[in-house]
Amino acid sequence: MFDNLQGKLNGLFKKLSGQSRLSEANIDEALKEVRLALLDADVNYRATKKFINDVRERAVGQDVLKSLTPGQQVIKIVHEELINLMGGSEKPPSLPGGSRQVIMLMGLQGSGKTTSAAKLALHYKQEGRRPLLVAADVYRPAAIDQLVVLGQQIEVPVFSLGTDADPVKIATGALDRADRDVLDTVILDTAGRLHIDDEMMSELERIKAKVNPYWRLFVADSMTGQDATQQAEIFHEKIGIDGVVLTKLDGDTRGGAAISIRAVTGKPVLFAGVGEKLENLEVFYPDRMASRILGMGDVLTLIEKAESAYTEEEARSISKRIRGNDFNFNDFIDQVKQVREMGGVREMLQLLPGMGTNAAVKNLDMGERELVKFEAIVMSMTKGERSRPKLINGSRRKRIATGSGTQVQDVNQLLTRFDQAKKMVKKQLGSRFTAPATRGAKGRKGKKSGKGRPSGLVPFGRN
Repeated sequence: MFDNLQGKLNGLFKKLSGQSRLSEANIDEALKEVRLALLDADVNYRATKKFINDVRERAVGQDVLKSLTPGQQVIKIVHEELINLMGGSEKPPSLPGGSRQVIMLMGLQGSGKTTSAAKLALHYKQEGRRPLLVAADVYRPAAIDQLVVLGQQIEVPVFSLGTDADPVKIATGALDRADRDVLDTVILDTAGRLHIDDEMMSELERIKAKVNPYWRLFVADSMTGQDATQQAEIFHEKIGIDGVVLTKLDGDTRGGAAISIRAVTGKPVLFAGVGEKLENLEVFYPDRMASRILGMGDVLTLIEKAESAYTEEEARSISKRIRGNDFNFNDFIDQVKQVREMGGVREMLQLLPGMGTNAAVKNLDMGERELVKFEAIVMSMTKGERSRPKLINGSRRKRIATGSGTQVQDVNQLLTRFDQAKKMVKKQLGSRFTAPATRGAKGRKGKKSGKGRPSGLVPFGRN
């Protein structure tokens, strides 16, 4: 995500930071490169033009031209204007409680509406709401079946009347079901088309008039770049949208849609899909996304991921075990599972400042396959070996390798990394291995996170 844009902007910023003085000509030349980088990232032309004009207006001021650190001042301005372009630093709007609310998802076929509906249902279920998924796409039987399966996975009810019913009747029937079962968040998965047509828009208008949704959310495939921005603009003109859900933001996308949509439609991006799993949905924060784009990291999101994976009690328990040198492979298996739930080692490291553009992190071969291999090796150990790693001698290593379908050098590599991780974390505990508190954040099982509690994560990657 944003790799090309990150690389180009960071190269430019390094050149600016190395200059003791800047002139209007220097700034214009730099902004020309920024403009080209944004257009190459598939950012909408109008959004790019406004952004460059806003940055230049501030950058040519006396505070920058006479500053002792003009390069840093320009970077600060670019960062702030990028935040403004994507929606500002205000807190994202939230769904009000206390009454039944309807979320109507709209978009073209293939944008990810059905999966996004399930992700939203899980998101609100974890917030303590009672969602109902509604299969209103009667033109694709597979969409109904998919929503039913996803609903079963997250234990959320799905309302469907099959493929012969009128989508408007399905929507109104879902409201009756929600009121009867006291379900407070109705999520409509409406039908899409391969392209925008009058019949689809008419159907959406009729559904909107009947159910009066609190949010009309346009689901956009971020990999389509400016096409997604243009589609959002048309949907807003025809139906009216209140926000956007961006899908596939973890893919090989240049990021243009994420940067452009707010500037073009005036409506915020509310959520971003960052993976295939139903848990991979993030609230969209413009300030955090701007920091990621500029390679400044996103520590708050990293902390929230850790807090969602660990309760305070679990984090303190594992911290105590590490301090007492009791951390073993049973604990390690739990750690591997949590890391995988949080997206993997590389994804977490890229949220740290300066790591987003780090080539070593981008090339880090610590994906799902390697984590599965490590888990297989550990599960081939006896209970005694997992709890007392020092028991593992040469013959035991050979047996473990045979049992896990790996090589002895793989077992040796795992044991070496395990010892290194223990030493590093034990050294860091007490000084840097505590996560700052986030106001109102909650850990797994709904427990509130303690102030400054240990994150519980053991760094276990390549050296």
